[in-house]
Amino acid sequence: MKPATIREAHPYRLVSTRPWLRYASKWDRLRALAKTLGLSREARNRLEWMLWYTTAGQKNARATCRHFGIPPKTFYVWHKRFSETHLRSLEDRSHRPHRVRSRMITAEEEQRVIALRKAHLAYSKLKLAVLYRQRHGVPISSWKIQKVIEGRQLYPNPVKAARTAAKRKRAQAKKRITELDAKPRTGFLLSLDTIVVTWWGQRRYLLTAIDRFSRLAFARLYTTGSSVNAADFLRRLHTLLDGQLVHVHTDNGSEFHKRFEEAAQRLALTHWWSRTHTPKDNAVLERFNRTIQEEFIAQGNAIADPVSFNRKLATWLEEYNFHRPHQALGYRTPITVACPDPKVLPIYSSRTVS
Repeated sequence: MKPATIREAHPYRLVSTRPWLRYASKWDRLRALAKTLGLSREARNRLEWMLWYTTAGQKNARATCRHFGIPPKTFYVWHKRFSETHLRSLEDRSHRPHRVRSRMITAEEEQRVIALRKAHLAYSKLKLAVLYRQRHGVPISSWKIQKVIEGRQLYPNPVKAARTAAKRKRAQAKKRITELDAKPRTGFLLSLDTIVVTWWGQRRYLLTAIDRFSRLAFARLYTTGSSVNAADFLRRLHTLLDGQLVHVHTDNGSEFHKRFEEAAQRLALTHWWSRTHTPKDNAVLERFNRTIQEEFIAQGNAIADPVSFNRKLATWLEEYNFHRPHQALGYRTPITVACPDPKVLPIYSSRTVS
């Protein structure tokens, strides 16, 4: 009996469901497979690195890096991950932190808040916080109450509350830093962040900032991470830069809302935000945060008293800005980039009016 052909055995299969099998070259098959899998543009670019490295590059990593204009470190990372049988290994991995903040409200607190809210449905979260303390003898933050109300939808009119929340969200559309066309000028863009530390059982908040062009860096320790302290830090930065500040860039932390935004508006500054869960949007400052922890705090300067800490910090910042060579600046110092020909001592503002 004559064996059936593929078309006779499968009369409705007019084309192959695996189009990459039609290609004679292994590399063409990999390209076709990447397209079929719907890999991102970045992943397909990385695939081209690997193909060129194996063929025209003759397995010369340095030649491959020069050809595509990529750092050797980047190539070695993706070459180690690459697998011909698993092309999705060339996709970006999640940048989610390994450690994230856990929920701070206990089940007992939640049940107490629910009972209070149901008994006083029209009360504000601040009034409920007062009643909670009177009834149970322990304080609770209004933020915890607000989170319970939002999670359980404990509103007098849930439909109206949902409409109001959606309207507020639309009205507060944030400007993302990826939309800004940065200019190479000192003071054009200043990035800010917060480092939360715990020393001797006391939590402290180290606010940091860096000029994206000159790499001039600033920092100050506070006892609380409130927007009031963030606004105070912003005003100090504005004075230190002699009012030449134009744009500020922060993450989405609560300390950079409310009072901080009010201060930015009064100083006529444009506030730009990082994308959520994307620390690489603020990579320059993240690197400074690591430097200040390794080169200052870890050298015996974990002092919980803000006055003593800030006094020592000022000396270290002077060294960092005036004397420490920076690889990113061609081993120049930030102050020489910010003030190529200073006519006054650049650590102080030239303002004569307080």
